[in-house]
Formats: sequence, C-alpha cells, structure tokens
Amino acid sequence: MRALITGITGQDGSYLAELLLGKGYQVFGMVRRSSGDNLGRIEHLRDNLTLLEGDLLDTNSLSTVVSTANPDEIYNLAAQSFVPSSWSQPNLTAEYTALGVTRLLEVIRQVNPKIRFYQASSSEMFGNVRVSPQNELTPFYPRSPYGVAKVYGHYITVNARESYDLFAVSGILFNHESPRRGKEFVTRKITRGAAAIKLGLVDALELGNLDARRDWGFAGEYVESMWRMLQHDTPEDFVIATGTTNTVRRFCELAFGELGLDYERYVRVNPKFVRPVDVDLLIGDASKAKKLLGWEARVQLPELVKMMVAQDLAELEAGANDFPRPE
Repeated sequence: MRALITGITGQDGSYLAELLLGKGYQVFGMVRRSSGDNLGRIEHLRDNLTLLEGDLLDTNSLSTVVSTANPDEIYNLAAQSFVPSSWSQPNLTAEYTALGVTRLLEVIRQVNPKIRFYQASSSEMFGNVRVSPQNELTPFYPRSPYGVAKVYGHYITVNARESYDLFAVSGILFNHESPRRGKEFVTRKITRGAAAIKLGLVDALELGNLDARRDWGFAGEYVESMWRMLQHDTPEDFVIATGTTNTVRRFCELAFGELGLDYERYVRVNPKFVRPVDVDLLIGDASKAKKLLGWEARVQLPELVKMMVAQDLAELEAGANDFPRPE
C-alpha cells in the first residue's frame, strides 16, 4: 500500500507516518519549500519516507505530487491550523484550509478517482454549540475564520463523495495533543511554561480564557482512527473524541501539579490572548466510531499532561536557553 500525507511535518502527520510505516506502507509526504527545515518531528523516520515538494495553493504542484506518489490513500492534514492566526490571516487560512481541499480533490478526480481520501475536519466547526455532546449530526456554528474554513473543507469533501462517488471521508477530531504539539498551542504553552517556571527560567505564565472547556485526547492514538476510516467498507464521516471535557484551568492544575507547583501562583490572564469570540464548550460523542470502526480513546487527560510535562522538562533541562522570556 502507498500513502501520501500532506502536513507530514506536523504533530498528526508524524504520528500517522509512524503508524503507516509500521503497517508496511510506502509513505510519501508532501512538504512546502518553506517547511523544508521543519522536519524535527519526522527526523527519525527520514530514511523510510519519500518527501515530495508541493503546496496546497498550487494545483500544478499537487498534480505532480499525486502522480509521482501514485498513492492508494491520501491523508490531507495540511492547513493553517492555529486558530488565533486565522483572525490575523483570514484570507490565507481560507486559501489553505478551505480551497486547498478543493484543489486536492480535483487533482484526485483527474489523476486517479480510485484514491481513498481523508480530510482532517475539526471540532472547531461546532463552535457555538447547540447540542452537547456533539456528534456527526450536530449542526455547525463556527466561531473563527479557521472554523469557517474547516466547515468548507468538510462539506466540499462530502460534496465530492456524493457528486463523483469518491471514497472521501472527514474525521471530525476533537482537540488532540502530545509532546509533539506546536509550542504556540495553549496546551503546549502550559506544559512548557510550567517546566520553565520549575527550572527558574521565568516566573509567570500568561494565558487567555481559563474557563474554556475542551475534549482533549492523545494525538498518537487519534491517527489510528484516520487509517480505520479509510479501511471501512463505505466512506463515512466520524467524530473522534474522548467524551470528557475539561477547562484550561484544569489543564493548568494538572500540569503544574506534576511539578509540585500551585498554578494559581504563576498563571496570569492577559486579555491579548483572548479570542474576539471564543468557543466555550466542546465535548464529543465518538460512539459511531466505536461501533463501526472499533476505535475508542484510551489515554485520558492526566496521563496526556504527564507525558507532555515530562518531555518539556527534559527538553528545557537539556537546552534551557531556548525558552523565550515573556514580552
């Protein structure tokens, strides 16, 4: 089996590449020229991967990549995926996260419509939720340019499936974290900040809305659901989640507690980190995935936080000078 992963240098891409290689796949990864030096998460896999240069903004490059890789499966994980940046770069977010999906689906139709396609949808599409927990039938009400773009990507995938009989699916993944999470995301900001405070590198951590509630799972096991969706007999969309919700405040409590610290002494709310409009509550119902795919979350939040804190503490102890002090 041959698989192409866009966004292979990211958190999910690196875990998915490991999974597929372990299953005997030949794995191709699409990278942009500007991301050529951002290969840290897949450095340990480089000898077993084939990296191809392409960009979701450029249809010709996508056609070349797909033709060269000749994959049985494509996993589209590439996007402008940082929600705060979508407010300052809404047009770019739309081009990558929304229209990029259209370009890739059109290339599949032209090059090989038998390719099975996975689209990375997001719980941010639910936004201002109407029903809790959220499942595959819950209406979308996105609250950021990122969420809006993801809704477009989701529905253009549904449209391709229903209009052209493509095996195209969307995984609606709720928040999933790991030690490989980007340092700009709030969960990694918390675990790395707690470790830095423990080591005396900084004396405080500034965050935004501490009362926002999220359903956090472990990215390393969420990627297995992506693979299972493409092995399913029929193309369907699935919610992937733990079914448990926690506040950012609780995440802080667990992270600082791992290091014997009281988060209330160190965490400060800074309005500049509060979104123009926020998503207050997300909690997913993954019962369909459990029933039809045999997938369910095993790693719960305390275990997830523990592994993230341990990694950040080890990294900072090994090279403490790379932790930026607050502005």
